[in-house]
Amino acid sequence: QVQLVESGGGSVQAGGSLRLSCAASGRTFDTDAMGWFRRAPGKERAFVAAAKWSADNTYYADSVKGRFTISRDNVKNTVVLQMNSLKPEDTAVYYCAWASSRWFITQERAYEYWGQGTQVTVSS
Repeated sequence: QVQLVESGGGSVQAGGSLRLSCAASGRTFDTDAMGWFRRAPGKERAFVAAAKWSADNTYYADSVKGRFTISRDNVKNTVVLQMNSLKPEDTAVYYCAWASSRWFITQERAYEYWGQGTQVTVSS
């Protein structure tokens, strides 16, 4: 079992920044990747960013490239999503996810455990 606790959501005006953090506990020795997904109102949950645990590989959705940065701390078992230049279309519930496989980590099917979600609201 893996438990994921997210923090850092909130409300911000367009152009502002927010930092999301996710702490993993439990079976963390099996971590191969962690990622972030989001569900905007009325839409399906979508990939945002992911990081492999044993390499420096990171992956981003086209819509957030150049604005969001994912980083990991293997010792603390945390992953952080730094979100800059936020837009109203970034408004969503953001979910942290954990995978014991390094494959298909831009897809939901790779992830076995999910956080409870944290709300991000960007106003124009």
